[in-house]
Amino acid sequence: MNNEAQARVEHFATLKSKYQATTYDDSSPSSLLYLILRKADLGIEITEIERNWLLDHKLLETIEAIRKEHRLREKELRKLELEFDNLKSRYKAKNHRISWETSPLYFILCRIESENQVTDTEVKWLQFQGLTETIAITRQMEYFATWKAKYQATKHQDSSPDSPLYRILKRLDAEESLNNSDVNWLKKHELFETLEIFQRREAAREAEFAQLKNKYQATKHLDSSASSPLYPILQNLNADKQLSELEIDWLEQNELTETLDIILEIEKKRHFAKLKVKYKATQHEDSSPSSHLYKVLKQLELNNQLGEQDINFLKKRKLIGTLTIAQDKRAASLKSKIESGEQLEESEIEWLKENGREEVITFAQQKHFALLKVKYRILDPRNELPLDPFYTIMQKLEREERLDPVLVVQLIEEELLFFEGKIARAFYRLEALFFEQEYQRTGNQWNLPNASSHWRKAGKPKQALKLTENLKFDKIKENKLKSALLTTRGGALRDIDDLSQAEKCALKAIEYQPSSHHPYTLMGAICYERGNGNYSKGDYWFEEAIKRGASPRDQDAEIRRVVKNAKDENKRSEVVEYLLEKDSQRYAWATSYLKKSKNKVNRVS
Repeated sequence: MNNEAQARVEHFATLKSKYQATTYDDSSPSSLLYLILRKADLGIEITEIERNWLLDHKLLETIEAIRKEHRLREKELRKLELEFDNLKSRYKAKNHRISWETSPLYFILCRIESENQVTDTEVKWLQFQGLTETIAITRQMEYFATWKAKYQATKHQDSSPDSPLYRILKRLDAEESLNNSDVNWLKKHELFETLEIFQRREAAREAEFAQLKNKYQATKHLDSSASSPLYPILQNLNADKQLSELEIDWLEQNELTETLDIILEIEKKRHFAKLKVKYKATQHEDSSPSSHLYKVLKQLELNNQLGEQDINFLKKRKLIGTLTIAQDKRAASLKSKIESGEQLEESEIEWLKENGREEVITFAQQKHFALLKVKYRILDPRNELPLDPFYTIMQKLEREERLDPVLVVQLIEEELLFFEGKIARAFYRLEALFFEQEYQRTGNQWNLPNASSHWRKAGKPKQALKLTENLKFDKIKENKLKSALLTTRGGALRDIDDLSQAEKCALKAIEYQPSSHHPYTLMGAICYERGNGNYSKGDYWFEEAIKRGASPRDQDAEIRRVVKNAKDENKRSEVVEYLLEKDSQRYAWATSYLKKSKNKVNRVS
């Protein structure tokens, strides 16, 4: 007989003994009884056929033994399941739906219960199943075991974090004080070693508290217990930690003014140290808040301008890094001022020059130039217009200063300035005011036609007319002056479309000075303004002006002005057609006025 057959025979014999079937003579493993007993031992329900077979062979005790074994097995299974449910409840795993028979959870919970720990693999399994509360309890139990060893409380068998001992040891480990209830609990459970550790620590804490109260002048606070709110405040203070607003409020409420004064001094020192690092002044050894350097650095922190005394203080102590930062902040402040649209004062510009910050000056000029270009309606989309001379010109206009007439005329002639633009008109206004003041100052009437002419160019013909009203020509001896006054008055009347009165002034001016070309030019312009076949008359007067020294260029300028200012489109077309028929090359510029959509040339205005 081989080993396997022998083993089956022995196994059959064991089962017959266990299930009270020893009276059955057949001991061969091929017996049907061996099959029935093997199934029963595996917890498999026997069939009706199998039960009847046992009855036929009078194995009633075997049937009862199988029933009894089945009941015991079911009872044990229910017991295991109940234990599993209890463990799941204890360790917050109630929502886990897997059967205890197939899930590793039962084994893991038993390990926690018996060993108070789990392996890394088991922790990962718990995490995967979302049993975070179970993991947390496990960690708490591990801490609990560590604390019990640390604070000599291992004889206390309860390992649950719900135990009062867990809370007590946690407070001890956090160096918190125990209350009377905690102390009594330790005494009741005879954990005297744990209690002694706490009492030794408490005595040391109270001793430290007393020292801190002396150090920070808080002895008038009578509570000497380490549980006093003052103790952690003084500990934080001694550890050079920033106190919270609540801690400061507590000190104020308890009137610990000396302590507050010390804190204020410490805060100042801390602030001073930070400022020295920030503003590169760490080589300055004095750390007292009464140091002048602290005042200087606070001014820098507030973005305040340093005075000459402060600058000299930094220079004397060779705090070059601090000086540089101060200059950078001042330059940045001035640049911010510029960006907000404000103008720099002369003293500020001088400071920038002295400290080599020309780039800020250039930035200020460019920013101001851009604003002035908008104000004076200068079209410069590509920023190609040079600062010189236009920025200088606009600056003078802003200051109401007279411009160089030669320069302005040159720019107009070169078509860099439009003669009716805001810059030119501002220039003419200033010139008009100048000649008016000269007239008031000297009484020289030659200043009146000059002022009147400039008021016209400034687009203020009514202002020009005021200057020549109520003049007593019979008292003016010079015919040349009379002619000049009448010509400029006639021009102003023409500007306001009073052509009849303008003509009277022009003709009277010719009577006073027939050799002057100015009134003839005025007459030519008046004729062109009238239109309706008066163009040839205008040409006549223009020719007479040229005979007396007028420039054809002046004639063309007047004609251009007539065309441009024509309010009636038909009248404008009439003038243009006349000019083109007369000389299409000379008056080629007039063709643009025939188009309804005019392509205007952008020029500086």
